[in-house]
Amino acid sequence: MAVPKKKAAKAAKPKLKAAQVIRGQCLCGAVEIETDVPVFWAWHDHSARSRIAHGAAYATYAGTYRSKMRINRGEDVIRRFTEEATGDVRSFCGACGTPVTYERKRSPKWVNLPRALFSGRTGREAKYHVAYEQLQDWAYLGAPVSPVKNYPGLMMERVRKKKTKAEDSLFDAEMFGPKE
Repeated sequence: MAVPKKKAAKAAKPKLKAAQVIRGQCLCGAVEIETDVPVFWAWHDHSARSRIAHGAAYATYAGTYRSKMRINRGEDVIRRFTEEATGDVRSFCGACGTPVTYERKRSPKWVNLPRALFSGRTGREAKYHVAYEQLQDWAYLGAPVSPVKNYPGLMMERVRKKKTKAEDSLFDAEMFGPKE
């Protein structure tokens, strides 16, 4: 009678390499947060609520699981604001006013972190746009810029002149002198 072979012991799965961590802070440095890299996703939020909360044309966020975000310093300085209409919670530094988190009531496992808090890479590019229909006509959309003379660091959008019919033509009127 054959003796059944013992099942081979399962090879131990290699442990996952520890995640990289990225740290961010508010303007005054009172609050420091960190999250694992890569974040889950990143996007530009053009909604009026985010635009007003950040005082900018749009806010760029990095979204991550709440369990992967940690407050290293300044938890006692953080202030929270709950939007009455949505139940969403925005937190900010009580000392300098920098937005720190954006938590949507409908997504309890997630937390959105302003991308600007982090000077390093988050592992995701912001390729998505939320509330794009609310994009403001005054928002900079990447037009070419050039330096302004005698004002170091100041750039101005270059205006592209529309060609007139005469400029479009192969015939150069100036070549033959002024009209008489």
